[in-house]
Amino acid sequence: MSFDVIVIGGGPAGLMAAAAAGLHGSRVLLLDKGNKLGRKLGISGGGRCNVTNIKEVDELIQYIPGNGRFLYSVFSVFNNKDLACFFEDMGVKLKEEDHGRMFPVSDSAKSVVNALVQKVKEVGTTIRVNTSVKRIQYQDGEVRGVELENGEILTARSVIVAVGGKSVPHTGSTGDGYAWAEEAGHRITELFPTEVPLTSPAGFIRQKSLQGLSLRDVSLSVYNPKGKKLITHRGDMIFTHFGLSGPIALRCSQFVIKALQKFKVSTVPVHIDLFPDLTVGQLEEVWRKKFKDHSKRVLRNVLKEVLPERIIPVFLHRQSIDPETQYAQLSNEQFHHIIQLAKQFVVPIDGTLSLEKAFVTGGGVHIKEIEPKTMQSKLMQGLYFCGEILDIHGYTGGYNITAASCTGYVAGKSAAERDRRTYA
Repeated sequence: MSFDVIVIGGGPAGLMAAAAAGLHGSRVLLLDKGNKLGRKLGISGGGRCNVTNIKEVDELIQYIPGNGRFLYSVFSVFNNKDLACFFEDMGVKLKEEDHGRMFPVSDSAKSVVNALVQKVKEVGTTIRVNTSVKRIQYQDGEVRGVELENGEILTARSVIVAVGGKSVPHTGSTGDGYAWAEEAGHRITELFPTEVPLTSPAGFIRQKSLQGLSLRDVSLSVYNPKGKKLITHRGDMIFTHFGLSGPIALRCSQFVIKALQKFKVSTVPVHIDLFPDLTVGQLEEVWRKKFKDHSKRVLRNVLKEVLPERIIPVFLHRQSIDPETQYAQLSNEQFHHIIQLAKQFVVPIDGTLSLEKAFVTGGGVHIKEIEPKTMQSKLMQGLYFCGEILDIHGYTGGYNITAASCTGYVAGKSAAERDRRTYA
């Protein structure tokens, strides 16, 4: 069978690519090895689907630290606001929440997936699920089609690879596309987990002393072994039985991994600031005023007024202070050290959970080998890449779906336009 464009992968990038190619006049075949389309999209945003983020492009790209600048050219063709309009035009009404995050009014990822699949069908796309691709066929520097695992050959003038990375493998992202890219001559930058919880060898972590404790509106900073701050994120986090999780821990993960690799050390320090709006001096002044009438009270009870109760024994253990000590018996030096801990609680981090446990794959097809305004390979005519298979990764909050969806749309549009130019 012959098509103009074959899209491999039925995630957000693949669905957008198929829709765009069909909208621009191509005969499209969409292949997915799973039994249904949009599986990863359907569980995103806690099942609500954070469709995009409505920030201005310059700010948006700041939240895509993994080669986000590559997307300037993509966004000049189709950007986050175009994406929001695309969904609205399909009947998916959106609402803006905190930090520019856009969700469907329905609060249902299923409504987003259904709308995208319906659009793909409306533009005439042929859809085949439970269909695994063995390889992409290349000849004389051009794409010729694909060979399926069952031996079937499907010809096409263009092939768009939108199979994702290696994170969340139960949704079908198992890294199939990397070999196809390498066969075309592409380099694959080293893969690593990002947007993934952090692991720690600290005693209080192993003893599960703080497991399940959530901290709200704190800051988390990653330092390299030389004491240089690499990144700070502010928001919520949670202690787990293996380390740290929650939004700000996930955002710090890629910086932890890169520091461990660069400096070849076993751990890097992260600092938790429980009171990021106050300096050490300001916090000390606030606490002394608050505690002025508590001189005869036991220290652990005094500290309950300002600190999460479960963290107090950990703080006092680090300073070798008996929790039953009266507040009045505390020396100025000891009091200052507790303040310091509240502002700079250091946790050693020795890594992250595995790539399969990550929300996003870092690394992938080298972006210098991709035309940014078309998403076409610079090495193989008619071969396009989009979505998480590329070496582009952002923070959670709608940034990765935006990158995947916009690169998908541009790939589909470009493949259709190339088809018209070449074979008109």
